[in-house]
Amino acid sequence: MARRYDPERRQRIIDAAIRVVGAQGLAGLSHRSVAAEADVPLGSTTYHFKTLDELMVAALRQANEGFAGVVAARRTLTDPHCDLAAELAAVLGEWLAGDRTGVELEYELYLAALRRPALRPVAAEWAEGVTELLVRRTDPVTARALLALMDGICLQVLLTDVPYDEGYAREVLARVIPGGGEGARTCAAPVT
Repeated sequence: MARRYDPERRQRIIDAAIRVVGAQGLAGLSHRSVAAEADVPLGSTTYHFKTLDELMVAALRQANEGFAGVVAARRTLTDPHCDLAAELAAVLGEWLAGDRTGVELEYELYLAALRRPALRPVAAEWAEGVTELLVRRTDPVTARALLALMDGICLQVLLTDVPYDEGYAREVLARVIPGGGEGARTCAAPVT
């Protein structure tokens, strides 16, 4: 039988893995469950991803693009005249207002790095990328503290089903930023 040319198969497998984790959690992720979800032969998943860790790394990289996309679209984050706390609070609001399953999935994969060392470099890449962006506006220690605080706020919203409170997020983020945004103006995010 001739082999069917299918250049999108690898991507479909990653997308299927994300859907499986979104529906069943990490416990439901297997080559077999992903193959069924992607509607590909089982051998295709193991051809493209020898181990589940390899598949989870690809899924986490793709999931990380969700938050990165929200951050990248908000160009005002790098404007030194804009209130950094307000901008970060708005970013969290946009992200949490999006597809809740996607946000939960991103955190599930991110936290899976606790038990799966193969995921740690990808989780670290995400943290380093956000920290690099924040260092443009503040010092490295404050940038890492802001990232930790944003993670904490997101986890509280996800775990307690309490609605996101942008005013609260802005207030606590401002407490970590030297000067707390004094003299900075609230900037409207550019329409993308």
